[in-house]
Amino acid sequence: MLHFRFSTVLKELFEATLKRPLPGCRQKTWLPIRHCCFGAASVDARSVSTQLKVLHAAAHRPALRTAPCATPVRSYCAKTEGAVELDEQLKKDGGGSEEASDKRRNAGILPSLEDLLFYTVAEGQEKIPAHKFLTALKATGLRTGDPRLKECMETLKETLKKTSDGVTLDRHLFKRCVQSNIVLLTQAFRKKFVIPDFQSFTSHIDELYENAKNLSGGQVADYIPQLAKFNPDLWAVSLCTVDGQRHTVGDTKVPFCLQSCVKPLKYAVAVHDHGTEYVHSFIGKEPSGLRFNKLFLNEDDKPHNPMVNAGAIVCTSLIKQGEGNAEKFDYVMNFLKNMAGNEYVGFSNATFQSERESGDRNFAIGYYLKEKKCFPEGTDMTSVLDFYFQLCSIEVTCESASVMAATLANGGICPITGERVLSPEAVRNTLSLMHSCGMYDFSGQFAFHVGLPAKSGVAGGILLVVPNVMGIMCWSPPLDKLGNSVRGIQFCTDLVELFNFHNYDNLRHFAKKHDPRREGGDQRGIPPHQHHQHPWPQI
Repeated sequence: MLHFRFSTVLKELFEATLKRPLPGCRQKTWLPIRHCCFGAASVDARSVSTQLKVLHAAAHRPALRTAPCATPVRSYCAKTEGAVELDEQLKKDGGGSEEASDKRRNAGILPSLEDLLFYTVAEGQEKIPAHKFLTALKATGLRTGDPRLKECMETLKETLKKTSDGVTLDRHLFKRCVQSNIVLLTQAFRKKFVIPDFQSFTSHIDELYENAKNLSGGQVADYIPQLAKFNPDLWAVSLCTVDGQRHTVGDTKVPFCLQSCVKPLKYAVAVHDHGTEYVHSFIGKEPSGLRFNKLFLNEDDKPHNPMVNAGAIVCTSLIKQGEGNAEKFDYVMNFLKNMAGNEYVGFSNATFQSERESGDRNFAIGYYLKEKKCFPEGTDMTSVLDFYFQLCSIEVTCESASVMAATLANGGICPITGERVLSPEAVRNTLSLMHSCGMYDFSGQFAFHVGLPAKSGVAGGILLVVPNVMGIMCWSPPLDKLGNSVRGIQFCTDLVELFNFHNYDNLRHFAKKHDPRREGGDQRGIPPHQHHQHPWPQI
């Protein structure tokens, strides 16, 4: 029986592996390889073998950086342009086949990334139960349904059908399953994602969720009859990191309407299509200091910003001008689906009808905008209002909306598909306006205390973005007097009190908060012996 023990020869082999450019990049390269440290989690992330400690120690030697990963900057979870060159080089070297990998091993050259991953999960056994691999995978934050892992999961399913017991995989079968996605999997098991200790981080998220769940204040919005039907006890939080790590707690599969949460998204679409200068020739950039539905313009007779109703109605008129509402609606829906990684985006016709029937204030705003010539020439104002009501009635779940928020956090690239959806210019503008104007009359307070771009809606959603880290959607229907979710505001406030996510928490010599972007959740400014003790053993 083969046991994964570090004889002198094996030690030399692994050290040699870690000193040379990494092999095995033969998938669509979703993630560029960073410096080589193979700190892997075991199945339950608690039992650690002596051998893996040796491997981890070897992997952290500074001299082991290699050419493909010399830059230590964290990059987005996107297809890299170097993928083609890597694939071609591997074909040339014969590195694209399992046989070539075995030849290298038999010749005493090097184990492949697939081998290292197998040894990490197998912990000395000759075979791996498939569920053990999947459990270890989920501990990293990746889902088995992640679009980037589709080929791996399909191969795993087909391979298990052909095994004698339908459960276990030997090394060769395991390698066949993972080789198409080895770069992403290696990043995950090396803890090279933006939140390395994901289970520890999500346990804190669950605590914050439970704390906010106990709140009982607020009223469900009733000025739109369909909104009044929601149970006030509904409460959900979903998050998606820029590397596609997912976590969800509560009623996260219940569909609800975006309402005002759609405002930053359609503004992003308008800027993506037309550019900043054109869009802001119709709409200002300043907080209004007034209620979101006031009939009031700035001194240039423009709406103050795209996050109040007047600005959002004008922004709606800029999308696909000259097309019919059906084409416009499909266009925006496709954008939102791409932002959500093709997860749930729907439409509530009942809410749309309610909006239109109870939309007197918005009709008044529309006529006021028309009188002041705020629309592009030739605009049909009533048609624009119909489109406006339709966009407010688009449905999401907490889970799908968290991916939308993560796309904004990731500079316009959807983390779970690797596709660029929005231009960097559109994302930067959107986050700037969310930061200053996104939370109704609470925007200044929210920017002061939470310090993150966010947008709330009267259905109870809060779309929160932690730039370069993650997107979060909180949803609970009861609202405070300013129209923001009571539980959502509490969660966002607690989140920033615990973690250094506030825009200015990362000033030098400043905040003493947990930094989940560091392995072990190190606290900035706190001596090492006082660091928060992470429940996982350090591998």
